[in-house]
Amino acid sequence: MTVRYFAGARAAAGVSSEQVAASTVEDLVARLAAAHGAALTRVLAASSFLVDGVSVRSPAYRLDDGATVDVLPPFAGG
Repeated sequence: MTVRYFAGARAAAGVSSEQVAASTVEDLVARLAAAHGAALTRVLAASSFLVDGVSVRSPAYRLDDGATVDVLPPFAGG
């Protein structure tokens, strides 16, 4: 699947997108944390996830091989 990073997640990962194999959101988060270290781990803990444009809250949500997952950290603004 394609993982796309936005804002602080992009800075912490050091890339704007990458290909990752994972079966669930929880599995994906674990793989991303292991691959990118403490900075991304902190961002992932506070992030929201969109799977093919739909907000997903369950860590057990099953991911398809062709899915696009957007990692959206909290945004500041006003």
